[in-house]
Amino acid sequence: MPKKDQKTVVNRPLSPHLSIYKPQITSVLSITHRATGFALFVGALVLSWWIILSVYGCSSCITGLLFTPVGKVFLFLWSAALYYHLLNGVRHLFWDMGKGFEIKTVNKSGVAVIFGTILLTAGSWYSICQGG
Repeated sequence: MPKKDQKTVVNRPLSPHLSIYKPQITSVLSITHRATGFALFVGALVLSWWIILSVYGCSSCITGLLFTPVGKVFLFLWSAALYYHLLNGVRHLFWDMGKGFEIKTVNKSGVAVIFGTILLTAGSWYSICQGG
């Protein structure tokens, strides 16, 4: 039996852990919004270096990388992140105005952000691949 001044250690979490929650569209979209923000930051760094290197006549270094299959995947994902972050940002602007907080509206706007991202990304890349 523990002494009166000793504390008993209980092996349990102090607060609910993420593993007990079922992923919902709102939480998944929130996490994705943060991830796409970081991806846009990384892409902006690459774009900045491309511009800086082009000033010194070495833009072919990055241009050669961007037009490889891996580079094209990077550009595709970067454009998808751009459209997602843009559309979800507009959704947040409506929330800032106090509109669209009903659960049904939140879910519908989340699905609209996903489909809008897919449509805008596909449309952009279709236009790029067609040369228009």
